[in-house]
Amino acid sequence: MLYKNKFMIAVPAALLLGGLATSSQAATLDDVKERGSLNCGVNVGLAGFSSPDSDGNWQGLDVETCRGIAAAIFGDPEKVEFTPLTAKERFTALQSGEIDVLSRNTTWTATRDNSLGLNFTVTTFYDGQGFMVDKDLGIESLEDLDGASICIQSGTTHELNLADYFPSRDIDINTVTFDTPDQTAQGFAHGRCDVLTSDTSQLSALRLQLPEPDSVEILETLISKEPLGPVVRQGDDQWLDIVQWSIFAMINAEEMGVNSDNVDEMRDNPPNPGVARLLGDDGNYGEQLGLSDDWAYNIIKGVGNYGEVFTATVGEDSPLGIKRGLNALWNEGGILYAPPIR
Repeated sequence: MLYKNKFMIAVPAALLLGGLATSSQAATLDDVKERGSLNCGVNVGLAGFSSPDSDGNWQGLDVETCRGIAAAIFGDPEKVEFTPLTAKERFTALQSGEIDVLSRNTTWTATRDNSLGLNFTVTTFYDGQGFMVDKDLGIESLEDLDGASICIQSGTTHELNLADYFPSRDIDINTVTFDTPDQTAQGFAHGRCDVLTSDTSQLSALRLQLPEPDSVEILETLISKEPLGPVVRQGDDQWLDIVQWSIFAMINAEEMGVNSDNVDEMRDNPPNPGVARLLGDDGNYGEQLGLSDDWAYNIIKGVGNYGEVFTATVGEDSPLGIKRGLNALWNEGGILYAPPIR
């Protein structure tokens, strides 16, 4: 007791408070298990990434990411509750503990990663900021936007990107801000502005909401890098690892040719040691995460590998029809890359 008292006196109060805060944050997995479901923050409605269907069931790339995490924890991808959040609300909801993970087409930046008490995990979609215009305007380059008004969503990196790009090139623009993607698209559709700017993936989704989608085009020029992916609170390394490796498992599965259709066969007869490790037949990788050994099997069986999810939500089998591009695997011309499970 005497040693403990001396220690208490010697340690600054701020450090003790920091330690207590870390301990209180370091139980996300326990909280999720006790609750019986994962709380996931998503977009209020962005086709391809997170939006409810006519029956209220959430769909999209960001949604399936959360279902994958739930499958890793519970063996059931449906044990997840979705909280729709605007760009302004998203970080506060995560910081306050209202959600366990934010999976909401959110760009990874230094300020967000270093000053908000949050950790970005894995880039699930590599994107960039682009521009959508009426074809009749005959816009051929961004220099043609001099004097244009641009619809933009507030609380996003897009505002800063515009401020960086256009003044340095002596191009005058006026911005018209809205709170949600839907409002931004409606503002563009009703002539509140000449141009709509956002990530190109979001532009592809918003284009489908316009009265005449074929009357507009998305310009080829991009003005930024927008690595999008899930975010968690700082102070819980185990939870960070679980979110990261749930996504890495989906990427590795695609690379190894393991999908939701053949995962049972692959588990029963692994073609190589890498597949055996991925599906829990070799090693204790689930135990290292605090999960069962079949954590990755459950993800792939219940949700699919990354390629399956991409194709169904934003790719060729979806209304968006986005090409893989940078989001193709590293050995297929893209930059999608996951650390090995070994």
